[in-house]
Amino acid sequence: MQSKHIHDLHQKDIVPSSCIKSNIRVAKQKTLNIMLSRPQRISMTKCRKDLEHYKRVEAAIRFIEQQVNKQPSLEEIAAHVHLSKHHFSRIFKEWVGISPVRFLHFLTVEHTKEKLAESRPLLETALSAGLSGSGRLHDLFINFEAMTPGEFKLHGKDVTIEYAFAPTPFGKSLLAQTTRGICYLGFVGESKDVLLAELFTVWKGATFIHAPSKILPLIEAIFYPSPNVSQNISILMKGTNFQINVWRALLTIPQGHLVTYKDIASAIGATNAARAVGSAVGKNHIGYIIPCHRAITSTGVLQKYRWGSSRKKALIGWEASRQELSNEEEQNSKCYEP
Repeated sequence: MQSKHIHDLHQKDIVPSSCIKSNIRVAKQKTLNIMLSRPQRISMTKCRKDLEHYKRVEAAIRFIEQQVNKQPSLEEIAAHVHLSKHHFSRIFKEWVGISPVRFLHFLTVEHTKEKLAESRPLLETALSAGLSGSGRLHDLFINFEAMTPGEFKLHGKDVTIEYAFAPTPFGKSLLAQTTRGICYLGFVGESKDVLLAELFTVWKGATFIHAPSKILPLIEAIFYPSPNVSQNISILMKGTNFQINVWRALLTIPQGHLVTYKDIASAIGATNAARAVGSAVGKNHIGYIIPCHRAITSTGVLQKYRWGSSRKKALIGWEASRQELSNEEEQNSKCYEP
């Protein structure tokens, strides 16, 4: 069964009626578009600037990974990415809001083990309330839906998927959505073709439409949310029952926190299935939103991420930095309270 591809959808274009099975699906499509198709506040200049900064950050993290028997100085790290120490520090400030020294501290084994100890009770509390309902990403409320076993076997037959590549603070991404929600979010490694091939394989029965104008507002909502403004976003998960339970558990992990595969296994009632949990985490097709990067080994070492270990470290360091800045801001505001 081969996927069909339609390129360069314009705002006035509509999905062919042959791809729409009922009035309910039409209504869902309209709701999704109304919810997310709004004027962009973030300029593409800002997106591209973050993308360029990320390339330097990722190169720096890779360099540190290669220096396993040595802890390079800040000057050496900056020189490796062809920057002065001052310029390197400025890039970190612009990208994440803190200095590279503070950022790199969040990637140490000591810090990750500390976060594991803090996060375990949070996971248990969240999951004791059940796996139904919504997840959270910053000020986004995430509504999740899973395909039925019957739909799963059809591999996306009669489903229309809009997709496009777009810049993010963590590199170039490929995002795709159906009328029921986002169904894919991955990050480009060496080749964009690899991501496209994966998307087309996972949803091999679907019809694909290249639709940048529909995808960019989604990227904005996910990676550049308005402060103090709550928004809803929907995702559509495609997997086995076990995988879906693992992905739902991941949605309960707050930003800035980490858990082990064993923690997740225990929380979903599969105590001896840590290895299977790790496999399910690795098969997550909706990166960042379903935060598989927040699941790590019990050793505290940050590794094994389908979009690269350096990117995993960048994500974890970025979220820990943002969490610390948020805590500092909250603390400062209390100091000025009458």
